[in-house]
Amino acid sequence: MKNIRNSVLESLESIAKQQGQTIDGNLLDDELVLAECGLDSLGFAILVAELEIQLGYDPFVLMDEPHYPKTTGELIAAYERFKNHARG
Repeated sequence: MKNIRNSVLESLESIAKQQGQTIDGNLLDDELVLAECGLDSLGFAILVAELEIQLGYDPFVLMDEPHYPKTTGELIAAYERFKNHARG
């Protein structure tokens, strides 16, 4: 299975770049506030779709109660929490 942390951070950086944003690699840690990294709601949706392709699951569909992560650490934790649901 792919490394979840690396997949999330690499995809976040790539999608931000596609949307004309730049994330300082030095700031890509668990405390980075997602709302401040330049991704709008469409960018976040693209990120989740990309990660579903890469990792084989969408943790937000699997959650009993929806939770919007505020930081990259919370986003990674959501994917870590549901990693046993990966397809393939």
